[in-house]
Amino acid sequence: MLVLLPPSEGKAASGRGAPLRTESLSLPGLAAAREAVLAELVDLCAGDEDKAREVLGLSEGLRGEVAKNAELRTAGARPAGEIYTGVLYDALDLASLDPAAKRRAAASLLVFSGLWGAVRVTDEIPSYRLSMGVRLPGLGALSGHWRAPMAQVLPEAAGDGPVLDLRSAAYAAAWRPKGEVAGRTVTVRVLHAPTRKVVSHFNKATKGRIVRSLLTAGAAPEDPAGLVEALRDLGYEVEVTAPARAGAAWALDVLVDEVH
Repeated sequence: MLVLLPPSEGKAASGRGAPLRTESLSLPGLAAAREAVLAELVDLCAGDEDKAREVLGLSEGLRGEVAKNAELRTAGARPAGEIYTGVLYDALDLASLDPAAKRRAAASLLVFSGLWGAVRVTDEIPSYRLSMGVRLPGLGALSGHWRAPMAQVLPEAAGDGPVLDLRSAAYAAAWRPKGEVAGRTVTVRVLHAPTRKVVSHFNKATKGRIVRSLLTAGAAPEDPAGLVEALRDLGYEVEVTAPARAGAAWALDVLVDEVH
């Protein structure tokens, strides 16, 4: 099973260890596209700070993020699972997983990124600031920049099992599974059970808990129906809609009583 995650907007500080080695990142087929984004981002942030803030959509209070981006090639790197923070990653709590669950996380979790395209949680990266919604002056919209290389690389990464897609819309735009892969992809909404309304904050926390539950239980579903069954066995209330046509994804609603 492959699990597609969004990144977090906020990130932990870069590490004190060795700097970024782009050649060591997973999914080497994305290397050229990564280098193009990295080069333009570093050049942008090493130049006119106000222009960089405008392009990146950063407030005055986030001015320090520009300087951080300018130093990406020399900043210390840490595993991506430690860099990404926030509600989803707090609920997932990778650091507290047992060794077997950590191995499963390393093999199955893929975090999408405006800068890296997609990385494994074990890939070592520096802290950065670049959302998928940004349009860089030279490359244009990042979602469009990533679309072709992702289409080449991600189908192989998806293997032959289910794909659990927990990404937000901006990151989903960089790669939309097609054909046979789409038919075993499961997209997820989190709904307030009594009202059937989509929830906001609890949406991220619930998705983090779902992934943690699957990793801890060692669930290894072979197809979307098996994934639905695994989630029900773990105590989640879910409703599923199978694809109405070939090449469409499964739609899964997770029902929660709490909205916070």
